[in-house]
Amino acid sequence: MAVPPSFGLSDIVHLNVGGTRFSTSKQTLTWVPDSFFTALLSNRIASHRDEIGALFIDRDPKLFSIILNYLRTKDIDLKNVDLRTLRHEAEYYGITPLVKRLMLCEDLTQSSCGDVLFYGYLPPPSIPLQEPTTVASNVGDVSVHGRSPANNTNSRADVPSTSQITTPGTSNSHNNNGQQNHKGVLNSHMRNSSLDYRIQQKGLPHSRTSSLDLRHVRNNSADLNKLYKNDINLVFGPQQVSSWVDPLRVQIIKAHHNWIVIAYAHFITCYRLKDSSGWQHAFTSPHIESVIERVAITSKLSTSGDVKMVAISYGNQVRLWSISANGMKNIGTFNLNVRVEYLFFIGSQLVALSPTDKIGVWHAMTHHWQIQDVVPILSFDTAGSFLLLGCNNGSIYYIDMEKFPLRMKDNDLLVTELYRDPNYDPITAISVYLTPKTSQAVCGNWIEIAYGTKSGSVRVIVQHPETVGHGPQLFQTFTVHQSSVTKVTLSEKYLVSVCSEYNHVRSWAVTRFRGMISTQPGSTPEASFKIVSLEAIESCISYNAGNDFGPFGEQDDEQVFVQKVVPETDQLFVRLASNGKRVCVIKSVDGSIISSFYVHECEGSSRMGSRPRRFIFTGHSNGTIQMWDLTTALEPSFSSTQNVSGGPTPEELWKLLDQCDLSNSHSSTPCISPCPSLISTGPSIKTSNVLFLNQSQSTEATPGPSQV
Repeated sequence: MAVPPSFGLSDIVHLNVGGTRFSTSKQTLTWVPDSFFTALLSNRIASHRDEIGALFIDRDPKLFSIILNYLRTKDIDLKNVDLRTLRHEAEYYGITPLVKRLMLCEDLTQSSCGDVLFYGYLPPPSIPLQEPTTVASNVGDVSVHGRSPANNTNSRADVPSTSQITTPGTSNSHNNNGQQNHKGVLNSHMRNSSLDYRIQQKGLPHSRTSSLDLRHVRNNSADLNKLYKNDINLVFGPQQVSSWVDPLRVQIIKAHHNWIVIAYAHFITCYRLKDSSGWQHAFTSPHIESVIERVAITSKLSTSGDVKMVAISYGNQVRLWSISANGMKNIGTFNLNVRVEYLFFIGSQLVALSPTDKIGVWHAMTHHWQIQDVVPILSFDTAGSFLLLGCNNGSIYYIDMEKFPLRMKDNDLLVTELYRDPNYDPITAISVYLTPKTSQAVCGNWIEIAYGTKSGSVRVIVQHPETVGHGPQLFQTFTVHQSSVTKVTLSEKYLVSVCSEYNHVRSWAVTRFRGMISTQPGSTPEASFKIVSLEAIESCISYNAGNDFGPFGEQDDEQVFVQKVVPETDQLFVRLASNGKRVCVIKSVDGSIISSFYVHECEGSSRMGSRPRRFIFTGHSNGTIQMWDLTTALEPSFSSTQNVSGGPTPEELWKLLDQCDLSNSHSSTPCISPCPSLISTGPSIKTSNVLFLNQSQSTEATPGPSQV
């Protein structure tokens, strides 16, 4: 049966969809304007015919039959139909009325108010204006044991005046103008990147390529940022654009007691939790020219009154502020001489570490900044006033910060060797557990340390009263990992280790007698699972600091992993660190990309009966902060409602991978990912992650439920 070249003589259209033939009328196919069919039948797009002359469409015939019935009757049977898949096909064919109805059906289970775990929401802050620098700044060591450098004068930009402090209620006229302009933008792009207003959206002709998930397009800043980068690449080249960072994308979240600090690309902002009024804005830093890479906060100092300390680092520079009732004070900018990898507080001391061979310490009492050369550091942990360092020579060193600085004359931090691995394996992970008696006694004799090595061994060493006068004794060794150990945690009930092979986790139940680890019956295997977290080829230098998967939690409480499967996603999987079972799934209430997260327990209020609560703070690509009640999620009554165990199911993983392009490059070196043709597929994934996905197709025989 031949079909005439022109449809003007007949209204009957014969289609071959994926090998299945359909016959319908031209009127049925074209009553929706500007669709795939109107373009096809008007010869605006290329077409192919089969052996009998039917128009060939290379799509799923089952889904097409549902869409064709909708075009015939304007009705649809949604039983046994995946709404997302059907909407994807409807978008391809450009059936706008059907797409809108399917989106509404999907939104029935979603709400901008979140589910029962959603606790709160902080809107994007006002971006501080960049101030012109009139005086050259000589950044160096502010003070090293009282010896000032030749010129320690900071520029005006380093010491903002009181009128520049951003408070919840007041601001000067200069900042008000910036706030008004910024809020005008926020109202129009609250769910998107701060660059949305820079990109003019133009009408695009209908394409046979399937369109993006419409909900994803509305909320995803990554696609727009990549489009912006690729456009600028044509003019300036990739090298200049690769360093650009979205100014409103949340990079890192840290917390201490009832304070949180949020690091954006070029400024930080702090909030405090009050009993009755909730989270209140407390501080916004001035504009920082460099991209912030690390951040730290401490809210309780033993040396003074109600003073908080906030520090940031970028490159080899460390900048420190104090926050009090009188406002913000810039303490100074310090130089570690090498790039800062870790930044944190131990009591009132600010510590900056570099994996190479440097440690810098600033003391609140003396205001001294001291740099010490040490063995290259691979891992660290803190216990009380002690800082323990795992080094690449197989040794564990410790520094007692209460005695700092003890010998100022020879600039010595009193770095003492505590233990050396029997095989001299580099110490790649370390965890210290202080038994209850240790916290009650001043002496540090009751101590247990678990550490992992580059060869994959996990060892436990102990120092109990009977070993006083000697170094810690080797207690137990596990050799289950075949790759380098990246994390290890020793708690009251469990020993958990993670290796570099796709974050493979092994856990053991720990037996204790009178609070001390016991040899009878000893540690017994608990679980084996993976915390798959695919990495982007191009990622910000602060990505790992803002997306550390844990484990989170106190050593005497239940600890959890937070699994972010793909770099650009709006959901997180919360799992128990002991056995990998799923606690809950955190899904962004506005569909925006989760760019960073952090787990923290806030102190209870002063009211009678109040107890501490654990929260998951998620930072988003649009600058917002969302809070989730982890305490409720860990309660048995809530966990019993979770029907799925472990990480994402294959169906969930497949949907998440739709947002990414799996790179086929053989290079493991991070590089700029998307070419213009891949913009719609999201960030590219490292080749090593693709190998894992290929391996994971075969079912692994592991004890307990299958967990990815």
